[in-house]
Amino acid sequence: MSKIGFTGEEMAVMSLSSLYSSYGFRQFKMSKFEEYDLYAKNKDFLLSSDIITFNDTNGKLMALKPDVTLSIVKGSGNDPLVCDKVYYSENVYRADKGTHQYKEIMQVGLECIGDLDLYSESEVIMLAKKSLNAISQRNILDISHMGFVTGLLDETKLSDKQKKTAVSLIREKNTPAIAEFCKDNYVDEKVSQALCVLTGIYGSFMKTVEKIKSISINEKTDSAVKELESIYGFLNDYGCAEGVNLDFSIVNDSSYYNGIVFQGFIDGVPASVLTGGRYDKLVHKLGKKSGAIGFAVYLDLLERLMGSEKMFDVDVLLVYDEKDSLKTLANAVKSLSENGKSVRAARKNDGSIKYRQLAVLKNGEAEVIETND
Repeated sequence: MSKIGFTGEEMAVMSLSSLYSSYGFRQFKMSKFEEYDLYAKNKDFLLSSDIITFNDTNGKLMALKPDVTLSIVKGSGNDPLVCDKVYYSENVYRADKGTHQYKEIMQVGLECIGDLDLYSESEVIMLAKKSLNAISQRNILDISHMGFVTGLLDETKLSDKQKKTAVSLIREKNTPAIAEFCKDNYVDEKVSQALCVLTGIYGSFMKTVEKIKSISINEKTDSAVKELESIYGFLNDYGCAEGVNLDFSIVNDSSYYNGIVFQGFIDGVPASVLTGGRYDKLVHKLGKKSGAIGFAVYLDLLERLMGSEKMFDVDVLLVYDEKDSLKTLANAVKSLSENGKSVRAARKNDGSIKYRQLAVLKNGEAEVIETND
């Protein structure tokens, strides 16, 4: 079926929504705004701290939502024995990193909140990879595990502030700096070497997992490795393991994230178009007892890939004459439509329609007289 009648963004929304619903996720709808306090208390969780605010009729400070996850968690139940699986396609409002102007951005994603097990977690990551595949086959999914990072740091005597510094250096892939940092702060040599190895790890899962095993140092890091291996096996069973890499520079705020974290990239787009992870700590911070994992796809970043404008308005511009009978014209349009083409019938080509093919009625059928590819 032709996609000409829809923008790339619309096609992505429909494709991803269909994918998520096919795995039993229900659609979640929400208001365009929330109380500002929700975002003010969790600014570190947001991609941008710039928030559009206004006062409602009661004088309460409200905000156009810059994020969807916080709203979903806020509205979720508090029964840790129930697993709620939802997906969404919602507009969020935040400042563009390049222009610093506020934009309305369509965001698609899903959240799994409640009684999480290994299957639930693996399913979310599988759907993240399938989401990338639905957009472009030329993609990679980089995964990491906060439990492994914090497990190594637990073996040090670093303060929380110093641990944040170490995490920043790991994120920057700055191996010499992490070595110097460990030396300056009297980190055990074995742990220091493990952190240096971790900082430099990047590559396909099967080629790098043995390096991770070799620096596992305690029960927490062993558990993280086992979880990563199980998830990779799950992805392999679903035919989604190609293009899955280990990259421990993907480390998020440990006050929110506590398990696997991941980012998705599409060839031709210079930034991650998908981000996600396990964020139990955020849920607990909002007074819930549940676990949670999810991801978001940022469709504004796909504009470079899809093109901000459609190349064609229709597949076929069918020009007819007033002498052509209504039945003949209707049959010609119907025939083209049934062959999966979008059609616009017009009495003349006035240059306002971008078409792939220009056709005229001849002997009761559409005859193509011009093609633009």
